[in-house]
Amino acid sequence: MTLYAETSAVLAWLLGEAAAAEVRHELGAAGEVFTSVLTLVESDRVLIRAQVVDGLAEGDVVDRRRALARAGRHWHLVQLHEEILDRARRPFPGEPVRTLDALHLASALAVRAAVPDVVILSLDDDIRRAGADLGFVIAPVDSPS
Repeated sequence: MTLYAETSAVLAWLLGEAAAAEVRHELGAAGEVFTSVLTLVESDRVLIRAQVVDGLAEGDVVDRRRALARAGRHWHLVQLHEEILDRARRPFPGEPVRTLDALHLASALAVRAAVPDVVILSLDDDIRRAGADLGFVIAPVDSPS
């Protein structure tokens, strides 16, 4: 199975949220994982916020960044090139769609152009709904959100 890992799923894994084990299983079972460079930026921003606002220890932030870097070495990073930016500017099923969600959906569509059976891994209800409307299989099947 090939996955497009959207930020909500990656963050659930990194932060040890309720769905972390299921996300880790999906990522581990995938033959290939694609994610947007946006996921790395969003993840770093959430970790900074967790440290500053929620008091996450600096060592924990470093550990989580290392875990993401280790996993990311095996993932395909999707750059925000012109095709993705152009697609994100157009309507999606279930509008309104937030800007970052549109960039993730456009990235998943770009991956699907090369890998037709790519599955979106997301815990975000809006991404899951729009992705399904675009014809993607969505994982996990029974999202805990």
